[in-house]
Amino acid sequence: MEAQIISMYGRGMSYREIQGYLEEIYGLDVSPEFISTVTDKVIALAREWQNRPLSPVYPVVFIDATFFHIRSDGEVKNRAVYTMLGIDLEGNKDCLGIWIGGSENAKYWLTIFNELQQRGVKDILIFSSDNLPGVSGAINASFPRAEIQKCIVHQVRNSLKHVSYKERKEMAQDLKLIYTAQTEKEGFAQLELFAGKWDSQYPHVSKSWYFPMKQH
Repeated sequence: MEAQIISMYGRGMSYREIQGYLEEIYGLDVSPEFISTVTDKVIALAREWQNRPLSPVYPVVFIDATFFHIRSDGEVKNRAVYTMLGIDLEGNKDCLGIWIGGSENAKYWLTIFNELQQRGVKDILIFSSDNLPGVSGAINASFPRAEIQKCIVHQVRNSLKHVSYKERKEMAQDLKLIYTAQTEKEGFAQLELFAGKWDSQYPHVSKSWYFPMKQH
């Protein structure tokens, strides 16, 4: 029964809604206070997991956001939930933590990176993320030797966002020649060809690829 309560709570149901469901389906008269006691057990376990020690070195860390409907102060709001997935020296995946988005800026990300350092992280070689507000500056301050690699999936999506539907497939194939190139020289050569073909219609696309490639 506790598992049922936790599952319903995780799906966003209020205490009153859970109470009504248990009474209607199982004939159980359960108080909201009891439901609160059950769900509070999860909070303690979640905090323990979120504060657990981490490995000192991660060759790669991916940062990504997922949007959820979250109940807060009696209202359901659409909030960004950020996940950091690290690859350790043995090649194993490790979810470093999950954070509900607040005021996403450099100060916000510095708080998160400082938390990672307090949990034992000494060095991260490569960060892969979308161009989230303030994240690059915070990485440079907390892990100055780390390289920042913009996420290819998001880069492609942003490139195709304002492209005519009829031309998206063709442009996507041309972009693939850039990011699958075997060498940097070949990648820039493909980008030059791409610019010559598409800049007359969509000059913003090639410009968005030149910057991250030169930065890398």
